[in-house]
Amino acid sequence: MSLRTAIEQRYPHAGAQVPAMRERLIEITQAYLDAGQGDANAEQRLCSTDDFVYWQQLSEVLLGHQLGVAGIAYTHQPVGPDFLIEHEGRRIWVEVITPTPAGIPQSWLGPAGNGVRDFPHEQILLRWTAAIKQKAEVLLGNPTQQTTGYLGNGIVGADDCYVIAVNARLLRGFDGMFCELLGISQFPFAVEATLAVGPIQIRIDRDTLKSSEPEHQQRYVIHKPVGQPVPADTFLDERFAPISAIWAADIDEGSVMDRPAHMLVVHNPQASSPLPLGLLPAQEEFSAGVIDEEHYRLERVDGRTAPLEELSIEVG
Repeated sequence: MSLRTAIEQRYPHAGAQVPAMRERLIEITQAYLDAGQGDANAEQRLCSTDDFVYWQQLSEVLLGHQLGVAGIAYTHQPVGPDFLIEHEGRRIWVEVITPTPAGIPQSWLGPAGNGVRDFPHEQILLRWTAAIKQKAEVLLGNPTQQTTGYLGNGIVGADDCYVIAVNARLLRGFDGMFCELLGISQFPFAVEATLAVGPIQIRIDRDTLKSSEPEHQQRYVIHKPVGQPVPADTFLDERFAPISAIWAADIDEGSVMDRPAHMLVVHNPQASSPLPLGLLPAQEEFSAGVIDEEHYRLERVDGRTAPLEELSIEVG
């Protein structure tokens, strides 16, 4: 099956904008393949009828397209992460993953009914932590399984940046209509998964019954229905210093028609090779600065796709 046939079959509708989107998507994916920006099986994956296989590959195409729109040149190396950006003498690697919705209730993923539905924020967050863990092991290796990652085998250098790009497209609820980047804390899931930010809470004094000002919980682990709790403090753990940042996105086919894609960057405050602020296309960026042993300040700034404006939020 050719790429054109596969995409035409995947998007068969003849609605107002579908034909134009379909043609543009074929153009962009074909250019991606012709430029050798994907692995040898990239075309096969783009032609797959398996939604999960298709979206894993299409996410690379769409994020690569966003880099190109932003004027950021990149290459795809025969071995190593998906993208290599060379910026001011530094190498910046980007590894892409699209979490599948395993464990997320069908009541969230399925067609919206007339009733109220729960927001399965913990189940969604677990998909973020699993995706980050998987791509962290690709870099660092897994001693338990005796695997050596990109860092150990010299593909990614000690002075290189390594960015994990997560496309949350498959985690959307309500028929895929709403952006899936914000967690229960009202911070992005990428922040909750790496900087131990939990839901907003109010403390009540048992004696006086007076309540505190609203504050965010410090949530270092996420409890699963079965098995061990999952860490949610990756960027507070020095073992993960080789990971420079998370590039979080909720991007789909509409982005090829110049519909803005939701993108943000969360920086690792302990990164051994920090990612330059404002490099990747994103509306927002988040970075943390230490205040004392128990507190840090989370800085939110507009990214390169929006005017720079700073907002400081203390977490502790």
